[in-house]
Amino acid sequence: MSIVVTGATGHLGRLVVESLLAADVPADGIAAVARSEEKAADLVTRGVELRLADYNRPETLAGAFHAGDRVLLISGSEVGRRVPQHGAVIDAARAAGVAQLAYTGVLGGPEADFELAAEHKETERLILESGLPYTFLRNGWYTEVYTDNLAPVLEHGTVVANAGEGRLASASRADYAAAAAAVLTGAGHLNAVYELSGDTAWSFAEYAAELSRQTGRTIAYSDVPGATRLEILTGAGVPEPFAAILVDVDHAIARGLLARTTGDLARLAGRPTTPLADTVAEALKA
Repeated sequence: MSIVVTGATGHLGRLVVESLLAADVPADGIAAVARSEEKAADLVTRGVELRLADYNRPETLAGAFHAGDRVLLISGSEVGRRVPQHGAVIDAARAAGVAQLAYTGVLGGPEADFELAAEHKETERLILESGLPYTFLRNGWYTEVYTDNLAPVLEHGTVVANAGEGRLASASRADYAAAAAAVLTGAGHLNAVYELSGDTAWSFAEYAAELSRQTGRTIAYSDVPGATRLEILTGAGVPEPFAAILVDVDHAIARGLLARTTGDLARLAGRPTTPLADTVAEALKA
């Protein structure tokens, strides 16, 4: 039996592997599912087993899972293609007879009515239909979604969004990784659902104020209509279908759908979630 992390060379996947190792899981008890041997070379060097597979090639997934494995399915990054990708992983996991399939979905689950949530909800449905023991990790937003893209904000001195005064209970990727590691190594998490979010919700005005404080510059928050934001994003080279999804997410934030502070994330991680100020500071150091 191994603990298997799919998408193990991605941002979240790597942090989950690190969290498992930090929890004293033996490296040879961890299997990393990845598309590229080269990208996973550092994990292999540390003793982690590599299982090469690709969400887009179902035939490669046949050897990715073994009977009794505890599997983390990290949602794919290709919006619009994730349902068949995830379905292929679920089918392979069921055929192998895994003991647990944990999935990184979206905060709110069935109640999340924005476009980006649709594939997550469908994936949860497929997992339930599979009959596999599951754990739904309904992740809120990663703070790094914003702090990893500070260059245009600092260049123009403005945080631009169409979220109004809506608040966002984000947390760091490391927080979510720690929670995932906890459900993969601990007892009592089978057929459980966790709504994961940061301990404190913040507004974009507060985000701009925090950037101002840490940079010593005046960073404003510009709340714009959705149509204007769409023009800004597409003008910056974001493909229109994805730009529309980002605008839709901000509308969801304005409606309060990503502001829930359930405490589940801190409880699973075993510590408070990372404050916005800390993630901003890390980004500004980079």
